[in-house]
Amino acid sequence: MIADIKKRALHRTRILEGQLRGLEKMIENEDYCVDIITQSLAIQKSLGSLNKLLVENHLKTHVSTMFEEGGDQRDDAILELLKVYELSNNRG
Repeated sequence: MIADIKKRALHRTRILEGQLRGLEKMIENEDYCVDIITQSLAIQKSLGSLNKLLVENHLKTHVSTMFEEGGDQRDDAILELLKVYELSNNRG
């Protein structure tokens, strides 16, 4: 993993951890529903940011190498990218 991306991804996971703890507390305290939903949506946005970092790392490392190798490796890289694309479009 690229050092800078790893650092940023770990930072993002720590933020997410705090956001999730906050969401749990809000539910336990029976906070106002719209406030809970707002927090949940913020978590989804943070997850999107994390996913973007992970895809960036994958493209800069594994995919670029797979494309350079060509043949089956290139085809596998394309299939992986299509799978990620599909997964990102099928989320709730």
